Amino acid sequence: MRLTTRTNLAIRALMYCAVHEGKKSRSAEIAKACNSSANHLAQVVNTLHANGFLNATRGRMGGVCLGRPPPAINIGEVFRLFEVDVPFTECFQLETNTCPLVPACRLQGAIRRALDAFYREMEQVTLEDLVKENYRLDEVFQLAGPAEAVGCPGSDTARAGAQSTA
Repeated sequence: MRLTTRTNLAIRALMYCAVHEGKKSRSAEIAKACNSSANHLAQVVNTLHANGFLNATRGRMGGVCLGRPPPAINIGEVFRLFEVDVPFTECFQLETNTCPLVPACRLQGAIRRALDAFYREMEQVTLEDLVKENYRLDEVFQLAGPAEAVGCPGSDTARAGAQSTA
């Protein structure tokens, strides 16, 4: 089994934002830290934003940050979001299937059960599990440069900034 590049990049971007929780990050810095093109990352960020995983703001003061706290981001849910339309085998997409064995094939059921087991396992993992006290990850992302110290909506940093200006 191999995850799509989009799924892999989505998890990297979420991990980057979790390490920099409460701060806005520019898409370009996330792309650099995640070894991705800015264009490819933008597509992934749009999907994550549309599904509530990230908050994204355009413009000079814009950026991206987590849309939910790390414990509330289920990795299996993210995987399903990006992988659901990608058939694992040809026979899973009946419109384009050319395999003559489908009516008698038992492998399709075994593959489906294996995929279900994979997703069940991934649903036991949260973003917090991937980043909490992961000091090596902190180091990797610090090499890419710090996130902007501007608070994100709903974060402790944003609330603290609002209180200090009030």
